Amino acid sequence: MTELVLEAYEALRRWTIDFIAEVGRVTLLVLDTFRLLPAGLREYRLVVNQMYAIGVQSLMLVFIVSLFTGAVAAVQASYQFSSVVPLKYIGTVIMRSVIIELGPVLTALIVGGRVGASIAAELGTMRVTEQVDALEAMAINPVRYLVVPRVVAAVVMLPVLTVLADAVAVFGGYVVATTSIGVSTHTYVAGIKQFFYVKDLMSGLIKAVFFGGTISWMGCYYGFRTEGGAEGVGIATTRAVVASCVQVLIIDYVLANVLFRFVFAS
Repeated sequence: MTELVLEAYEALRRWTIDFIAEVGRVTLLVLDTFRLLPAGLREYRLVVNQMYAIGVQSLMLVFIVSLFTGAVAAVQASYQFSSVVPLKYIGTVIMRSVIIELGPVLTALIVGGRVGASIAAELGTMRVTEQVDALEAMAINPVRYLVVPRVVAAVVMLPVLTVLADAVAVFGGYVVATTSIGVSTHTYVAGIKQFFYVKDLMSGLIKAVFFGGTISWMGCYYGFRTEGGAEGVGIATTRAVVASCVQVLIIDYVLANVLFRFVFAS
């Protein structure tokens, strides 16, 4: 029994040390990104290329998921609130739930799965094939050349994708509400207009900015930490996606408390 306790204690101690070291390495990468941000922005072609890869190539996926998210939100709202809230407010329910929570979070999870894996796989392959070492040998800082453009592109494009997701989800809810629930167009639109607040939209966009940074940093970090050939690339990709999705949910909770209890409390 004593041996089991000691083994558990040792495992917990190693996990704690590894976790603290991991947090420290990620923090150093974030600080290096901010330090090299002015120099990295001069590579505007790299930033534009990453904006295309992260934003434009994610449009169709975001569109499809958002459309059905709005449709499901309409069905669920009509079922759960039909005996409590008049159906004339179904547009309000869909709009506010989408722009505050569903739009930013689902978009971040989708993009995190696609973009986070792509970044980790690309940088991981560069690491195991010693292309990152070659950049350093040529006096090119890998953080400036590889990380900064991806972080900037993700931070810029996630709010754009979130706005698209909000609009498409509200439209998907409108289609279902008017075709299968029996709500008129006027009633649906009136519900949206009556309770639309700019602070709700801004809260979703603020979340999207943080989500974009998290996704790109996790992809870059695990890509740079890749070792062990093709198997290592697969492991790094998996870790990047899992870390991105988990941190998106954690950050969402933290920002929800900060934004709605302090910033937009009034």
